[in-house]
Amino acid sequence: MDYYSSIAKGYDELHKEEQLKKLQIIAKHIKPKGLLLDIGAGTGISTSFFKVKAVALEPSEEMLKQYKGEKVIGKAESIPFPDKSFNTIISITALHHADIEKAIKEIRRVSKDNCIYAFTILKKAANAIEIKKALKKAFNLKELDEEKDYILVSS
Repeated sequence: MDYYSSIAKGYDELHKEEQLKKLQIIAKHIKPKGLLLDIGAGTGISTSFFKVKAVALEPSEEMLKQYKGEKVIGKAESIPFPDKSFNTIISITALHHADIEKAIKEIRRVSKDNCIYAFTILKKAANAIEIKKALKKAFNLKELDEEKDYILVSS
């Protein structure tokens, strides 16, 4: 059993407050529209934060069991949706687990024109700086200040 499956039942207790803090910062800078994709959605904390139609994408079935909305088992490197499916794409503290070049290709592919983005990257992740640079370049994002994560949003 992988780490996230093993902590799925207690995930919200461990991380919900921290995630909500990041989401509140993000909400001051973007207004999601249309269909939202949450990559690495975990238990759906961020998926349900914005009051728009949303899909949780998460590789851990145990984590997804906690979320009651629309959900799909999958990874950022191969998003199981057609081209140009989403108006808003978010990923809260998950992309440091992905092959970022493959993830960027997939995010671009499933993004509608004028898609809104919000990503957070764990500062402690070994590849955090590289991921931040790649995302900022690929999606023309601005960086917001937060204690534990780099927060990148559509400018």
